Amino acid sequence: MPKEGKTRSGKATAAAKPKKDPNAPKRPLSAYMLFSQDKRAEVKEEKPDVTFGEIGKILGAKWKEADEAERKPYEDKAAAEKARYEKEKAAYDAENPDAAGKKKKPAKKAAKSDDDEEEEVAEKIEEDESE
Repeated sequence: MPKEGKTRSGKATAAAKPKKDPNAPKRPLSAYMLFSQDKRAEVKEEKPDVTFGEIGKILGAKWKEADEAERKPYEDKAAAEKARYEKEKAAYDAENPDAAGKKKKPAKKAAKSDDDEEEEVAEKIEEDESE
């Protein structure tokens, strides 16, 4: 018998997410991820006893240290991958209109910006002066 959907705290979990379509196009990798795929083997060769997490830290530091010339090929690949993904996604959405309509709910309204607060203060000042 399967377990009930509860968290560790004992609260019931939210409704199950709908299954993702396996035919949907995969999202493109970022420039950093393409860089890390290429450099992971080099780091592993240099330091064979390093853990997975430490490799990630080393790769992150190398990416930060990389100059524009070193980053450019990865950024170009990432841009090409993004263009490919957008093209495939548009074709997929055209073929599967049901899947295209399922989008996340919009985020809650953000807190008032500084501009909004300044406008409110200015309006209050104008009201006080007119009285």
